Order: sequence, then structure tokens, then C-alpha cells
Amino acid sequence: MMKAVSIALCLALAPALGVAADFSDPDWPCIQRKVEKLSAGLMWPHPVTRVDLTPEAEELAAVLALRRVSLEEAETHVRTFLEKQAADEQLLGSIFYTVFDKLSSDRQRLLGGIARYSRSQIALSEKIDAERIEMAKLTAENAPDFDRIDKLAEEMDWNERIYLDRSRALTYVCETPVLLEKRVYAVAQLLLKHLPQ
Repeated sequence: MMKAVSIALCLALAPALGVAADFSDPDWPCIQRKVEKLSAGLMWPHPVTRVDLTPEAEELAAVLALRRVSLEEAETHVRTFLEKQAADEQLLGSIFYTVFDKLSSDRQRLLGGIARYSRSQIALSEKIDAERIEMAKLTAENAPDFDRIDKLAEEMDWNERIYLDRSRALTYVCETPVLLEKRVYAVAQLLLKHLPQ
């Protein structure tokens, strides 16, 4: 019984996925405010008529979109590209928009995944609550069904462990859209500094 009480206290103190930081969207479990779509115009302040990218420019855009490529490495790739190709506002803008489209698409999929993650946590929380209610009823009976109580305690323990593990992973999950936003902005800044004056 003490174990059940301590787990209940942990659940009460753990970050509650059922309570969303953005109250307009009950499926949003993150502290960060949910921004549905990013605005390329806020990051790239110049008008762009998108041009067809050469294979080399496409390759550069693909490299710039990779989060595992550091900004220092990205800068090197841009410089190498610009040694062979003159810096042109429309070309660099088109490269930025290609990176933006890729990372925005990844971010949209991620937002959908976070919503599904949240809904599954809410459903699991409701299941744990229902198990607690059933446990209370069973233990209050004059002739408790100890086999059922043991089975229920085992299920509750398992579900609570899953809930807590997922709750701990929430910080990383919620940080990922922010990292993508930062990456897009950093790529914009990196390319903007190479624009012809």
C-alpha cells in the first residue's frame, strides 16, 4: 500500500501531460507556446523570386538542413559553394527557402507526433485513475478478491512506470521543435551575411 501511495505522490509531482501550457490546445503538453507555422519572411527579410537550384545548390541546402552539421561546418560548406558560384540574392534566398521548407515540414510532423504523444499519456493517466478506483473498491469489500487485487496492482505498477518514463522524455520531445526553429534562423543568418552589399 505504501508503494501505491509513493507512486501516487510521484505522479502528482511529475509534469502533468494532461495540463497543457497552451490552453487553447488541450493536446499540447509542452511549456513552450505552440506555434503552428513558422514565417520565412520573418527570418529572410528580402523578397525572393525562387529560382531552380543547381544540383550543387540543392546539395548545399540539404547539408544546411541537417542538425548534425554544426554551424561552423555549415559556414565552411557555404564558403566552399560560394568560391565556385557568385553570391546572388535570389540564389541564396532560394537556398534558404529550400532549407526552410524541409525543416518546417519536419517540424509539422513533429508537432503532430507530440499531440499523439500527449493524447496517449492522457489516455494512460485515465486508465491509471480507473485502476486506482477499482483497487479502492476491491480493498473495501468484506471479502476482497486478492488475486484480482494482485493482478491490478501489477498492471498499475507497469502503467505508472510507463507514464513516468514518458513524462521524463517530454522535455526532450518538446525541445525538438524549438531546435528546428533555431536551426532555420541560424541558416538564414549564415546565408544573409554572404549577400552582396
